[in-house]
Order: sequence, then structure tokens, then C-alpha cells
Amino acid sequence: MEVECLYRSMEGECFYRMFVKLSISSTFSGRKVSQVGREGRFTPLSWAEFNKRACAKSRFGYGSVSTMKISAKINVYNEEDNIAGVCEDLQWVDEIVIVDSNSTDRTVELAKRYTDRIFNREFRGYKDKHVFSDAQTTGDWILWLDADERLTPELKQEIENLRKRDPATLPDGFRFARKAFYLNRWIKHSGWYPDYQMRLYRKAASYWDGVPPHETARVRGPVETLNGELLHYTKRNLSEYHAMIDSYTTLAADHLYRQGKRAGWIDLIFRPLGAFVRTYILKQGFRDGLPGLIIAVFTSYGVFLRYAKVWEKRLNGEFISEGSSLG
Repeated sequence: MEVECLYRSMEGECFYRMFVKLSISSTFSGRKVSQVGREGRFTPLSWAEFNKRACAKSRFGYGSVSTMKISAKINVYNEEDNIAGVCEDLQWVDEIVIVDSNSTDRTVELAKRYTDRIFNREFRGYKDKHVFSDAQTTGDWILWLDADERLTPELKQEIENLRKRDPATLPDGFRFARKAFYLNRWIKHSGWYPDYQMRLYRKAASYWDGVPPHETARVRGPVETLNGELLHYTKRNLSEYHAMIDSYTTLAADHLYRQGKRAGWIDLIFRPLGAFVRTYILKQGFRDGLPGLIIAVFTSYGVFLRYAKVWEKRLNGEFISEGSSLG
């Protein structure tokens, strides 16, 4: 007899269909399905248990069926040069969710070619935007990418292989190394590599934490490390990088100012100097050639600018409103 076994998701959509050939034991009058025991004898197996076992044999092979639905999310602002590339890279996931913040270029127009899950959120800070975009996803797992990031084939395959695992053995998050391409070379030192990022996480176990502008997703349970890499094609030139530093330091200074921090001579002289030494010497930025020197100088400048802005806000007695800057 052939019995058709359907595996259905919680939404009722049929994903897997297979046919299992069964031998029916006459002693059970069709109420029990027989299975072959270790010695070749037929032993009774309830319909419920049979269906549970049969449905576990999915397109991934024998074993537990994964219910791992992955939603990729991308937060964007004026990313017309990158949005098509990242969406192409994510065609294998279950859905792509894009959250824009009033882009003035063709970002949204291009994104519509790949997904209809596009939302707009006025920028009120990175954490607010991340919390909002997480809420728009329908999958139980979230893969977070920026528009200028790509998955290596090895990392993509590793994530796909996770679908084969027993859901009970999965941790709450997965992290992987991020490698940056900057000034026409891969940066392997300067504190930029391996730069582990937890970018795949269980939605129900996640929350957002950290200091602006570097808020990040965290999970309550264990995190595993994957071997593949996330490629970051960061700012294309020094002008773009300088603009990013100006934006990030404004957000960081706002946060410090709200916390009641002050900035003086020590902050403006020794903190930037320490940042340069740490980046160029201790983290071996000198091994990245001239780009390593530029990274160290910009890192030092960013620290200086952050505390100079705190000092300026104190000087002017400025009132800081939440989300006053767009990154």
C-alpha cells in the first residue's frame, strides 16, 4: 500500500511530499501500521508514530525535518548602488524584508524588483530601526545584512546546511567573521578582522543592546561560530568614510552627552592617541600597508571628534532629542 505523507507548516502550506511504501499487518485490521524489527519481524507501530517518523524524512534526507524559516532583513538609506547586489545574494532565503528611511535615490524602486516586503521608517536611531525591521519579519530566524555586505559561497552553504539539523540542537544565534574590502584591498588587521558578527539569530530569543551607533542584536541562549565569512565592501573612498565618521560621532556624542559625560584635555589628546597606538601598533595595522595607516588615523580622528562634539554640546548647553541624526 502506498501512503501519501504531507508535511505542513504552521501556516498550513505544504512543503514536502513523499510516498512511503508500507506493509499492513493483518492482525491489526488497518488500525496499526507494521514496521520491520531488527530481526526482520513485523512489530506494531501506531499511525501517529508512523506519521511522525515518515514526515521526518524530508528533502534533506533522513532525520528530523527542519522548520527553520529564514527572513533576511536589510536596513537601507540611499543604497541604489548596493541594493540589487545584496538582494541577488539573498534569493535563497524564505523572504527579504527591507526597511528604508526616506531615501532620495532609486533604492526603493530597485528593491521592488526583488521583494514586496518593503517598509519605510523615519530614522530615530539604529536601535529603533532594527527593532522595527525585526518585527516585520515572518520567519523564526533572522539573517541581518547591510546593503554593502555579501555572503561567501561557503557561508551560504553552511547556513543552508543548518536546515538539515534537528531543530532541538540549534543554538539561539550564529556568528561569523566579517572581512572588509577598503582602499582596494582586503583588510586583515587593524582590528577589522576577523570582526565576528552575530548576524543569524532566533527571532524569539533576540533583543537589541549596545551603545549608539553600534547597537547590535543579542540572544539569551548559546551562540555558535560558523567558518564562512561575511564580505563587507565598505566605503569606496575617503570622502564617504569621513562622512560616515562625522555621522557616527554625532550619534555617539549625543549618547555621551545624555549620560552626563564631559570632555576635557585628556579626552581630546590622550584618547585619540591611545586609539592610534591600539589600531596601528597593538592590532598590527602597519601590516595592512598604507590603508592600515589611514585606518589608524581615521580611528584616532573619530575618537577626537566624538569628544570634541561632547565638549561643544556642553559649551552651547545643547538639548539633545532622540534620533536627531541620520546615519
